[in-house]
Amino acid sequence: MSLFKAASTVSLLTLASRITGLARELLIATTFGATALTDAFNVAFRIPNLFRRLFAEGAFSQAFVPVLATVKAQQGEEATHHLIDRVATVLAWVLLAVSVLGVLASPLLVWLMAAGLRKMEAGSAFDAAVVMTRWMFPYIACMSLVALAAGVLNTWKRFAVPAATPVLLNVAMIAAAWWGAPWFQSLGIPPIYALAGGVLVGGLLQLGAQVLALRRLGMLPRIGLSPAALRAAWADAGTQRVLKLMAPALLGVSVAQLSLLINTQIASHLAPGSVSWLSYADRLMEFPVALLGVALGVVLMPQLAAAKATDDLTRYSAMLDWGLRLVVLLAVPCAIALLTFAQPLVAVLFHYGAFTVRDVQMTSWALMGWGVGLLGIVAVKVLAPAYYASQDIRTPVRIAIVVLVFTQLLNLVLVPQLQHAALALSIGIGALVNAGWLLLGLLRRGSYRPLPGWGVFALQVTAAAALLTIFLMWAASAWDWTRLQTQPWLRIGLLAGLVAGAALIYLGAVWAAGLRFRQFLRR
Repeated sequence: MSLFKAASTVSLLTLASRITGLARELLIATTFGATALTDAFNVAFRIPNLFRRLFAEGAFSQAFVPVLATVKAQQGEEATHHLIDRVATVLAWVLLAVSVLGVLASPLLVWLMAAGLRKMEAGSAFDAAVVMTRWMFPYIACMSLVALAAGVLNTWKRFAVPAATPVLLNVAMIAAAWWGAPWFQSLGIPPIYALAGGVLVGGLLQLGAQVLALRRLGMLPRIGLSPAALRAAWADAGTQRVLKLMAPALLGVSVAQLSLLINTQIASHLAPGSVSWLSYADRLMEFPVALLGVALGVVLMPQLAAAKATDDLTRYSAMLDWGLRLVVLLAVPCAIALLTFAQPLVAVLFHYGAFTVRDVQMTSWALMGWGVGLLGIVAVKVLAPAYYASQDIRTPVRIAIVVLVFTQLLNLVLVPQLQHAALALSIGIGALVNAGWLLLGLLRRGSYRPLPGWGVFALQVTAAAALLTIFLMWAASAWDWTRLQTQPWLRIGLLAGLVAGAALIYLGAVWAAGLRFRQFLRR
């Protein structure tokens, strides 16, 4: 399977996930709006997601996938299966302990994440967040085991199942909002609690799908349930290598999550709805990040690790160059869209039911903040795996720590003026700094040697981006997108037509400027 075909497969399946994710957010926004209770749910949902990023696609994946790819390339499948068994045993025991502690410590975790909820609705928002956190905390265990399965499947170039299973979470949450919420309300239970139940069900469904895929591959891990099995797994050389790499990776991911925690804490002290506005904007921002950055990172990391393991530095550099060119080609127009077309996007997707005109404006400002740094956010998803593939996790961690400090200094300056939108803007600017620093490091050590043609490529993208900017600025001002709420199908049709037109203008312009898309297919 070519890199482009693999990345396209992941991207298309991720597109399905993001579309169902948008449907989920639309239903939640329409049903619950942006209130203190939706803030409570978003805070409660962020807590298991924070730990998921620590134990799942964060530190664990960054440490596990390069070791797994190296063992597979150098020692064969039998040794690789042995590694999977031992790592899965240690991970399962750790997750059991973390889940129990998380349920017990939920009040403390909510207070650390969003102490400002105590001021909302006489503290009922805080209490609701605690209850929902307890319901959702076992989701961490499911998703961490899903990350292990995804690492194995991606290493064997089975990209489809890991990319598709997030749809199951969205479907479970949609069902919870559509059917569960009215049922809870009829029982006298706050309907927002149904969403927490949907999250847990979604995690179990994703884990079940991954288990079936591993069984078909013949790589289903044998988890040791006895203390003796745990001791043997812990002492295994491969497990120790993963744990050794996880230490700096955990620090690096903790830095990123600490930034999220601080920002959520700040948002909880701003106007009610601030956490929700940021969450809705984040959902739209993650759409291009997942389609581009995450898809490329998932495909590239095991292949980069295999190239490093066989000392094929030419292939390593060429794959990285291919990924960065795709990032620039596709992330630049997405960033322009978030900056110039934010209000139409938010209005068409969320402006229904309890979601007000004010909510549209506030969410749009946050989305524009994300647009400033979108190129950096996507580029980091490709540049950081280049370090992880070399089993160098310390360098990205050191950079992330400095960027965290820089981001919070920006918050001190920007939040008093821009309120919640400043929180997205500061992270975006920090991501640009992070990406630039990572790229410079790869160039200095000689790991990445850019192929010829970057200057012409940059001019082609710049010219097309200028035309796209003019078109989208006109489209954003040509209609009053919030007043079209009474004509939803007209508004949806306009958005679809304008997005298609924007894509044709941009891609047509880069083609007219001399860029040939075949060069991406060949790689």
